[in-house]
Amino acid sequence: MAQERERGITIQSAAVTFDWKGYRLNLIDTPGHVDFTVEVERCLRVLDGAVAVFDASAGVEAQTLTVWRQADKHKIPRICFLNKMDKTGASFNYAVESIREKLNAKPLVLQLPIGEAKTFKGVVDVVSKEKLLWNANSDDGKDFERKPLLEMSDPELLKKTTEARNALIEQVADLDDEFADLVLGEFSENFDLLPAEKLQTAIHRVTLAQTAVPVLCGSALRNKGVQPLLDAITMYLPSPEERNYEFLQWYKGDLCALAFKVLHDKQRGPLVFMRIYSGMLKPQLAVHNINGNCTERISRLLLPFADQHIEIPSLTAGNIALTVGLKHTATGDTIVSSKSSALAAARRAEREGEKKHRRNSEAERLLLAGVEIPEPVFFCTIEPPSMAKQPDLDHALKCLHREDPSLKVRLDPDTGQFSVKGYILEPAKGKDTKGKVWEIINTVLCGMGELHIEIIHDRIKREYGLETYLGPLQVAYRETILNSVRATDTLDRTLGDKRHLVTVELEAKPIETASVRPVIEYADSVSEDLLKASQEAIENGIHSVCLQGPLLGSPIQDVAITLHSLMIHPGTSTTMISACVSRCLQKALKKADKQVLEPLMGLEVTVTKDYLSPVLADLAQRRGNIQEIQTRQNNKVVIGFVPLAEIMGYSTVLRTLTSGSATFALELANYQAMNPQDQSTLLSQRRGFT
Repeated sequence: MAQERERGITIQSAAVTFDWKGYRLNLIDTPGHVDFTVEVERCLRVLDGAVAVFDASAGVEAQTLTVWRQADKHKIPRICFLNKMDKTGASFNYAVESIREKLNAKPLVLQLPIGEAKTFKGVVDVVSKEKLLWNANSDDGKDFERKPLLEMSDPELLKKTTEARNALIEQVADLDDEFADLVLGEFSENFDLLPAEKLQTAIHRVTLAQTAVPVLCGSALRNKGVQPLLDAITMYLPSPEERNYEFLQWYKGDLCALAFKVLHDKQRGPLVFMRIYSGMLKPQLAVHNINGNCTERISRLLLPFADQHIEIPSLTAGNIALTVGLKHTATGDTIVSSKSSALAAARRAEREGEKKHRRNSEAERLLLAGVEIPEPVFFCTIEPPSMAKQPDLDHALKCLHREDPSLKVRLDPDTGQFSVKGYILEPAKGKDTKGKVWEIINTVLCGMGELHIEIIHDRIKREYGLETYLGPLQVAYRETILNSVRATDTLDRTLGDKRHLVTVELEAKPIETASVRPVIEYADSVSEDLLKASQEAIENGIHSVCLQGPLLGSPIQDVAITLHSLMIHPGTSTTMISACVSRCLQKALKKADKQVLEPLMGLEVTVTKDYLSPVLADLAQRRGNIQEIQTRQNNKVVIGFVPLAEIMGYSTVLRTLTSGSATFALELANYQAMNPQDQSTLLSQRRGFT
């Protein structure tokens, strides 16, 4: 993308398919920035193994932790690559230590660097006791030589490598019983006699079991250390056959693929990235989308190679394909060969579930394992340059949302902004168009961070040719209540010849456990028969109120609603029941002591000692809470929490304070209660008093 080239960061994941020494590799490069975390999430979902890339001078950073946790969740075996070994301040030992401490992982050191920073010129293979030296004049890194370490020429290096190899053998023997038996049996006297192949096989088993992570190093910019890394990928990471996916047994070799990403191409339309788990994909093949319950035809099949695509006649299981012609498929959809194939798989899963005393929903969940989309934390209004361009903006946002599910678009009635330019105008509810009473509808863009929304805005301009206006960035607050309250409400309406009568008594109370959706409970006094008929209507009424709280109109969380009594006149419609429950709950919430919750961000600032004081002073003004200050070589790392509302435009301020030398990383930690003074200031601002 043009934005990636300009900023020098990854924004969208890109796929490349290539061969290496008789192996076919499907490589996906994902972003590291927390604003694009959904890109990482949806790619990890379809991978067999991963390479975690670290900056050798920084070791484990805040966003590394986020991505590492995501990989843990998907149980992905991984290798660590310490990159930038030629950068000033690079320290191999520091980086390995940070992996051990911060990630709670067991690093298996498979390579040692020859020199660090400016003196970095090669690596030593600890397993085979060989040194790899790159030619200083070779820019592309293809020109290197592999030599065995000899007592004559490299006594120091050989001694160091032998120690590292012995330590590695002991480490692997602790983690793998089969290897321990081998070591204690044949090679207990002399580890040097242990063949490299036996050690490699044991490292492969340990990596697959995720009890340890192999660590390699190099400099990707100069292509130093990349060849041994590719060898390590083929040697230690799992092949598709070695990954055990439970749902595959139900498909019996039929097609089963997961659509994990959608891109829009001006010429070809939507391009859908798929991971094939079983079966085969071909062009002109009709496939069934389980989630969308529709059948579509693949017109062309492409092999992805970054922004170049190669047309191919077929693709087998284990590969990543790019398909053209699927109009309705979205991220997280399961694609199978036909509806009957899906039903047969579901039946097999159900039978298996009954054998293991599982519920059917468990089988269904494994069948349609999609992608978890995080909740947005930033939002702002977006306006087209003129009313005539509104349909074009809607189309652009629809395409961008399909590509990036973490971008949410919602329509809000006027939120107190008085500019009418570019809003959708709709007749107010209950008024006919002749009455000309209109309400203004804002198009609101919700995203994962400042950078995320900035990139979307830029893409609308470049890719869709629309000069849009963004309103001020706003924070996605939440609300809760602090005490228990009860309310009763009666709704009595006669429509036509039908009387609708409902009386509801309910209680709202705060709960300790963090819950985004309300916990709904029913008192014993509520009749079972009555509940059966109206439970859905009651819950719809409660959920609709909890989407908009009484203070700011933000979602309500951490509340439990108990229905104490319910009386319904025969023939009362479910809509009236919902309306009465909603009104009663609104009444209760208005009576309660209310609290605004604001998103709290985990912040990590890396800064030189000279600029530490101004950075700390600035964070204190931003209501920052400093947890600790670590030392990372010549730098200080400030770790703490800052409210999201206070961190707007922080990158510019930090650059100014530190003459561009500091870096920072952010991630959403949790929601916390605002103090009364800040809350009243926020409410005054929202009501237009300040």
